[in-house]
Amino acid sequence: MSKRDYYEILGVSKDASKDEIKKAYRKLARKYHPDVNKEEGADDKFKEAKEAYEVLGNEQKRAQYDQFGHAGAQGQGFGGGFGGAEDFGGFGDIFDMFFGGGRRRDPNAPRQGADLQYTMTLDFEEAIFGKDTDIQIPKEETCDTCHGSGAKPGTEPKTCSHCNGSGQLNMEQNTPFGRVVNKRVCHYCQGTGKMIEDKCNTCGGVGKVKKRKKIHISIPAGIDEGQQIRVSGQGEPGENGGPSGDLYVVIQITPHEFYQREGDHIFCEMPITFAQAALGDEIEVPTVHGKVKLKVPAGTQNGKTFRLRGKGAPNVRGYGHGDQHVKIRVVTPTNLSDRQKELLREFNDISGNNPADEQENSFFQRVKKAFKGE
Repeated sequence: MSKRDYYEILGVSKDASKDEIKKAYRKLARKYHPDVNKEEGADDKFKEAKEAYEVLGNEQKRAQYDQFGHAGAQGQGFGGGFGGAEDFGGFGDIFDMFFGGGRRRDPNAPRQGADLQYTMTLDFEEAIFGKDTDIQIPKEETCDTCHGSGAKPGTEPKTCSHCNGSGQLNMEQNTPFGRVVNKRVCHYCQGTGKMIEDKCNTCGGVGKVKKRKKIHISIPAGIDEGQQIRVSGQGEPGENGGPSGDLYVVIQITPHEFYQREGDHIFCEMPITFAQAALGDEIEVPTVHGKVKLKVPAGTQNGKTFRLRGKGAPNVRGYGHGDQHVKIRVVTPTNLSDRQKELLREFNDISGNNPADEQENSFFQRVKKAFKGE
């Protein structure tokens, strides 16, 4: 029995564009797909349309078909030469068979579920000291109604009549080396070997449903921005008895109005008055571990930094604590009273020196020493 013309099957003209061919095939596929159309002969029409599209939807195969007809589409027309692995109706598959590339993953083999990611925002102090908390994430769970089978309660999936439960179909192809039988995943059952006639009303035959699941998370002390926590087995469920994926909790930290953090070290600025800087003082500095006393020596300059050992963040791996670095900011007084202005003028007259001159002299002294090699 001779084959029908591919253009006739798809209902398009011989000068139809690629988009017109694709559109025509999709229309027929939706109409005759075995999962949709149970009428007798629908399966054959679906296969016929699929075969026509596989040829006309490929420019090289279409050219072979236009020149040699069905013989050219099946690899028996040699006018176009070996333009590519697809020229001869599955030549690439033969290459796979000879050189090992044709091994396909068993669709029924156990597969690990997908990993999930959740972003958690912490306060500055929560990241420093850690916390235990519960989160809720949307994830797929095995359907409680059908227990993952996808079939309506009281029914069971049936063996696929197209592949007899193997999950694979034998596809015969004509090649320059003869007729070859190639195994393909069964598109009727998607390689599962099972067909569900009465689908579960809860999951629609998928066997899984989306739920919000509560998961307990332990945040370690000292965790930093961008770090993540892996919670094993709390990702999506696996396929065919495979293990579940993992959940990765990515940490974001809300900036603090007083502290800044770099690794395990914490930085801050402390304002002091001109008098405190000149005369020296003992000030109280806040840290994440509580208030501490800091001795400011007389003559402390603006921008001077002091280190408070061990008052930083704990190392997330347990290697002690960082330090807190305190930068001094000398605040220039404003809105001075007349008496304050008088005293400052008197101080300036008594001091009789210019700080800028002192800095310049100090600079030249350092240069002079450098030339002398001191």
